[in-house]
Amino acid sequence: MEKKKKITKVIVVEGRDDTAQLKRFFDVDTYETNGSSINAQDLERLKKIHTKRGIIVFTDPDFQGERIRKMIMQAIPTAEHAFIQRDEGIPKSKSKGHSLGVEHADFSALTAALNHVETSSVLTEQAFALTQSDLIRLGLIMRQDSRKCREVLCFELRIGYANGKQLLKRLNMFGISLEAIENVMKKYEKESETWKIKQKF
Repeated sequence: MEKKKKITKVIVVEGRDDTAQLKRFFDVDTYETNGSSINAQDLERLKKIHTKRGIIVFTDPDFQGERIRKMIMQAIPTAEHAFIQRDEGIPKSKSKGHSLGVEHADFSALTAALNHVETSSVLTEQAFALTQSDLIRLGLIMRQDSRKCREVLCFELRIGYANGKQLLKRLNMFGISLEAIENVMKKYEKESETWKIKQKF
């Protein structure tokens, strides 16, 4: 039997099913928030854990998961964050309902998320290098296909989907460079153009 990869930092998840799925593939310790019921006591505990071992926030790709993530971001700006895409969190079996969650992600999705961890940090003037004008220029807002552009960008950067209002703050929060964004969008535009040419023939 292959030895499980050891993750030294504590992963913050929403529930025991998330813990069970992570432990299937990794040697890891988790902290469960018990869904959306995270409170001040949890945040104080997480601050202590982060000081000693570091934490990776790995909540579900839905409203409640984002709410928990934002609360931890505000309380612990240097916490690290891992994201699965929404389609990676869909249950494989209809008997498990329609919930989105880390518990439904497979080994490949979990590994990709944990290999691409982002660190939020205290926002400084330097962190605000990206502007709304950049998003408009790159087609990420105010264009007919802007939603698709955002989906591609967020997928490639593995930062979780963000709508037009959220995107600028999230990109700055994680210190994503303009160059990194431009590279993703150039690739998207090139592939889109290739697809359009193929459609003509």
